[in-house]
Amino acid sequence: MCDHRLILATDLDGTFLGGSADQRRSLYDMLTRHRRQIMIVFVTGRDLGFIDTLKAEGDVPVPDYVIGDVGTTIVRGDTFEPIAAVQDPISRVWAESGERVKEMLRDEPGLKPQPGTFERRMSYYYDPQTLRPEAMAKVEAAGLQWLTSADMYFDVLPPGVSKGPTLLNFIDALQLDAARCLVAGDTMNDLSLFETGLKGVAVGNAEPRLQAELHRLPQTWFSPEPGCAGIADAIRHFDFKLED
Repeated sequence: MCDHRLILATDLDGTFLGGSADQRRSLYDMLTRHRRQIMIVFVTGRDLGFIDTLKAEGDVPVPDYVIGDVGTTIVRGDTFEPIAAVQDPISRVWAESGERVKEMLRDEPGLKPQPGTFERRMSYYYDPQTLRPEAMAKVEAAGLQWLTSADMYFDVLPPGVSKGPTLLNFIDALQLDAARCLVAGDTMNDLSLFETGLKGVAVGNAEPRLQAELHRLPQTWFSPEPGCAGIADAIRHFDFKLED
């Protein structure tokens, strides 16, 4: 059983990497100062290559764990060793869906494949003005699910898999105390994090669509502060009682 006082499960772009340079440094310094009391989990749409670059730059605290690729990759933050109990079931459900998705969406207007190699998802850039409802219908007919965020990103995921459900499975697998968890996000692909019922913060720069959805979830704190400053604000708001 984890004895951390705070489990920070945070999105990256716009959230843990958001805010001014001073706001980022203030949060990172606080997390470093209380590092033994805090578990940091990056919950992001980014892949492990991006996380590796972040670690090499040395500007942000190294996470204890990474839930990457929109909830489809789950690894240790230091070695990238997979957390098999959480990741393996996702691999089995996805199977060889990648090539199938590429083929069925190949000629869909408004979709452009994102660069990179994806193991348990397919990701595209999309144009809200030209993307057809038929594209989503194809994904659903194939027994998969789609997710849009920031009016820019279109992800095809295994059924039932996204950031929030994966985080809950992660918490269960590691026997963590869910009451000590704080989720943080700013776009629609973070919605499932808040739908877990865990304490959450919508940072001040969160997209309006996400903020509108979150008003039905009472565990959400709407911080007026952007990015890192919003996370720090929520840690104070929920009073996680970090000791000096």
